[in-house]
Amino acid sequence: MDWKNLPTINTDRVRLRWMSDADIDALYTIFSNPEVMRYWSSPPIPDRNAAAQILKGAHEGFHNRTLLKWGLAKRADDALIGTVTLINLSFDNRRAEIGYALGRGHWGNGYMHEALQGLLNYAFEVLDLHRLEADVDPRNSASIRTLERLGFQREGYLRERWQVDGEIQDALFYGLLRPEWKR
Repeated sequence: MDWKNLPTINTDRVRLRWMSDADIDALYTIFSNPEVMRYWSSPPIPDRNAAAQILKGAHEGFHNRTLLKWGLAKRADDALIGTVTLINLSFDNRRAEIGYALGRGHWGNGYMHEALQGLLNYAFEVLDLHRLEADVDPRNSASIRTLERLGFQREGYLRERWQVDGEIQDALFYGLLRPEWKR
């Protein structure tokens, strides 16, 4: 891995790319939406400054080698519509967790599935990871379908794992091993 630049990952319709200050408004639109954040482990962000902090955290995590967070953009116009993330990277154990968010106006078009296929291919083939994990709210049926279509296996049910804005949320734990990955 070249830690000087986050690589760009292209698929047919989307691009996973480095995010810049020009993406702050799009990040705010995505992460302030209550529908998008409904099943996250944090509430919707309150203002544009919080979006700037998401960007800052992505850049710091990359430079600290603890987080790889790409902007998910449509290739047609390079407009940011979401994010995909490898977090809790453990190169010693060859594992990481994935996270993702897609702007509400882009749901149902297959963009996230396509983006995650590119991310998983990069994680397994370039980073040589062996295991990827995902934590998903059991009520988030769309995210569960996405993970299962990608080959993730349900491995556990974590009761009352998160408390978000006073609401206690359970979590399903999913895992995908490199030999199970269907390119």
